[in-house]
Amino acid sequence: MTQPGLRERKKQRMYEHVSEVAIRLFLEKGFDAVSVAEVAAAAEISKPTLFRYFPAKEDLVLYRIVDHEDEAARIVAGQAHPIAALRRHFLDGLEHGDPVTGLSDHPQALAFHRLLYGSPSLVARAHAHLEWSEAALADALGGGLEARLAAGQILAVQRILAMENWRRIAAGEPVADVRPEAEAAAEQAYAQLAAGLPHLA
Repeated sequence: MTQPGLRERKKQRMYEHVSEVAIRLFLEKGFDAVSVAEVAAAAEISKPTLFRYFPAKEDLVLYRIVDHEDEAARIVAGQAHPIAALRRHFLDGLEHGDPVTGLSDHPQALAFHRLLYGSPSLVARAHAHLEWSEAALADALGGGLEARLAAGQILAVQRILAMENWRRIAAGEPVADVRPEAEAAAEQAYAQLAAGLPHLA
């Protein structure tokens, strides 16, 4: 695997730095209360430079999860049994408390979820990311309408499972109490997917 060059590494560090500064400000003051100019000043860059990296204010937040955008597509690539591969990956995420499964009580993960789902514009932007994820997964499943329908069903299941886990954790339930039911719910949901999409099971 080719290592990224110096220029690419510097660009990556800039993305991470500006996003971290922005999220810190948004968590402190609220997403709508912080201007892009304020983020740029705190990150010690110009506003035009910020927009070269992040075309929209919402992207400052969504950058934190952008690496998950093609995650499902990467997992199923070359797999003879895509749903089984996705099931294993989700259950592994539950076991390790991956925030993307919703089963994490890490304060930063909980705060990020509250930020993301507390702003209508961020929810709308997250929906756009979901559409891109669906498109990538559909391509990985072979393309066409059948693949797009399957991708929509698969990602809807994963999203609903994660949101239910996050809702319970955010309400104060201990991870250890939620995990067994989360695992059982995931097993049942993926079994239903496999039954409804036998050609992908």
